Amino acid sequence: MKARLGVCALVLLFLAGLWLVASPFVVGYQPAGAPYTAATVNNLWVGGGLAGLSFITLVLYAADALRELTTRAEHPTDA
Repeated sequence: MKARLGVCALVLLFLAGLWLVASPFVVGYQPAGAPYTAATVNNLWVGGGLAGLSFITLVLYAADALRELTTRAEHPTDA
């Protein structure tokens, strides 16, 4: 149950990071063709960092889960 909650939190953080990257252009406070404003640069750095870190953590969690599954398959319990 705790693992499922953690994965859900990581997915939400990933989506929040993607929204931060896209929001200046979707909402429209970054004018088309104009130099990036300080708020846009901030959103790109923070959102990109958040999305990247949560994505890397999700990949590491998936790799660990696959490693655990292969370990269980190689050494089945006699229960």
